[in-house]
Amino acid sequence: MEVSIVTPRKSLAEKVFGFGGYYYGNNSHKRRGNEAQSSQDEDNDGGLELMEIGAERTKNVLILMSDTGGGHRASAEAIRDAFQIEFGDEYRIFVKDVWKEYTGWPLNDMEGQYKFMVKHVQLWKVAFHSTSPRWIHSVYLAAIAAYYAREVEAGLMEYKPDIIISVHPLMQHIPLWVLKWQGLQKKVIFATVITDLSTCHPTWFHPWVNRCYCPSKEVAKRASQDGLEESQIRVFGLPIRPSFARAVLVKDELREELGMDPDLPAVLLMGGGEGMGPVKKTAKALGESLFDKETEKPIGQIVIICGRNKSLVSSLESLEWKVPVKIRGFETIMAKWMGACDCIITKAGPGTIAEALIRGLPIILNDYIPGQEKGNVPYVVENGAGVFTRSPKETARIVAEWFSTKSDELKKMAENSLKLAQPEAVFDIVRDMHELAQQREPANFPYLLTSSFTSLI
Repeated sequence: MEVSIVTPRKSLAEKVFGFGGYYYGNNSHKRRGNEAQSSQDEDNDGGLELMEIGAERTKNVLILMSDTGGGHRASAEAIRDAFQIEFGDEYRIFVKDVWKEYTGWPLNDMEGQYKFMVKHVQLWKVAFHSTSPRWIHSVYLAAIAAYYAREVEAGLMEYKPDIIISVHPLMQHIPLWVLKWQGLQKKVIFATVITDLSTCHPTWFHPWVNRCYCPSKEVAKRASQDGLEESQIRVFGLPIRPSFARAVLVKDELREELGMDPDLPAVLLMGGGEGMGPVKKTAKALGESLFDKETEKPIGQIVIICGRNKSLVSSLESLEWKVPVKIRGFETIMAKWMGACDCIITKAGPGTIAEALIRGLPIILNDYIPGQEKGNVPYVVENGAGVFTRSPKETARIVAEWFSTKSDELKKMAENSLKLAQPEAVFDIVRDMHELAQQREPANFPYLLTSSFTSLI
């Protein structure tokens, strides 16, 4: 359960001076008066100031994420939910974009910058590869830290985490520097949960983390090559929300519930949250290929997820279809739609791939974002769980063959998908972090403001 802590937003001075009951100068601090202390106690009625002793003390977990693509938030919320299911009130979980809430430009606008660059995909490709060398990203991260480390530190002070989890490649370096400068590295557990299946930007890998949770052996190999020790690396899979990963679904029942044809095989066509890509062209091609002109009967049905793209929904609804078609906007029951279908067409987003594998769906990948998604294509294809083509007509031809003359190939790929799936990954991750937390001494330690970051940098 995510807990909202500060409303309205406080200034940096209020966050730093108002939370811990101390004034901080460059080299000293002074106790505040009784009146101020009373005000502080009232502010903490929400339960953040925890003074219980030893094992009975609720531990705080701070998950750092950013909405640069949907996968980071989805992974953060999956971890939050798994902690709650496995350990109940032992942990208090905060899912936060500390960069957006506590820093200035450019960190507080990473979401907008990312969306702009992926729409101009060559720009993103240049940015991804030009910042890959360690000496380059180390320099710009150190420069950013010189400006914003104190603000990030104030955010950490606000939540007083016992465990910090990063699910974003740019959310390791500054918090780890803060912990080192405060002398808290051996008291606060820091873990990275990588949300890319194969091709990873080097900023994911930091040698100071306690754990680096990798979704695949390919990523674990990259982590090792970038200097992480074997003891730091765990390969559990991509964290998928428990409500999806552990859902028990019956296809016949789902099709009845969703108003689908009970007998025809079904293909799920995904356009992502924004309904991007060649969705309309692919849908029209499927409409032709899944209609048998000799018998004048459909050989399959189509489910199209258009996301937030309302114009795409309207455009598809205006077409005449010869086969059964379900046209949907933004969906919150993807587990059911996947469970009701027999294969999926999507771009190479890691979250969608991992979910499709859990549902045992053969995958047709029709696009990828250069950099982090490029490696997802061979991950799927080489493991026999799907194919890759950018052509809508070729996509439609493959689906038609799977639903007719090549049904054995469809069945084999479905089996391979299930073999590759890791539905328990998120629970393996939180259990491992819990074991780490059990090994640490009770963490009733102070978060104090470091005297000078710029001199340390």
